[in-house]
Amino acid sequence: MLGDEMTVHKFGLTVFETEDQQVTIPGWGLDDLVMARVRAASGNDPGIRRISVPKETFDRLYHQKRSFLPDPNQSLTAIVRDVTSNANCARYLAVIKFEGKIPGSNLVVNGIGAYNQGIGSVLRHSHLFANLIITLIDGQSYERVGTFSADVGSRLNESMRLTEDPINKLDNADFPEPLAAAANSAVLRERLRALISTKMDRYLPSYLQVE
Repeated sequence: MLGDEMTVHKFGLTVFETEDQQVTIPGWGLDDLVMARVRAASGNDPGIRRISVPKETFDRLYHQKRSFLPDPNQSLTAIVRDVTSNANCARYLAVIKFEGKIPGSNLVVNGIGAYNQGIGSVLRHSHLFANLIITLIDGQSYERVGTFSADVGSRLNESMRLTEDPINKLDNADFPEPLAAAANSAVLRERLRALISTKMDRYLPSYLQVE
């Protein structure tokens, strides 16, 4: 569940030049987009259905306190178990967001969104990001399913990391100023939806070809 929020980051030379903002993006339909890509990857398998869950379902996963001993009740599998007790499906596919680092740096970008990085107002560059984790869970044991078709190759560790793919690049002119303006940006909406679709189409078939 990707929800209706994106993150916008502006990184400078020091922490005092850094801005971060969570932006609500109602009407962008990211969860509908994920479902559409799952259906397409499955060849429109009629057995695949979406399970509607309350908006706050994954809050305890996204906002859990950092600890040396994580609370098992905050894990993805525990949350899926809670919301699917009466669904009776053979397997559950969950697509969620995570925090990732910009390649070659210690800068953290959260979930889905855009960032701008550089010095001053001239030497800057902008990018899109979509940090997504795909997890397939057994409907009986609620264990993560890790057996994929032989032609998948090395296991992808259930994640899709940031890449320097051209689809991630964003013109500086399209980076929102102020950051909250991202909610009304048609360019960001279409570019982020295209980025998510590309990543889903690239990796979903491997997760759906479970023996």
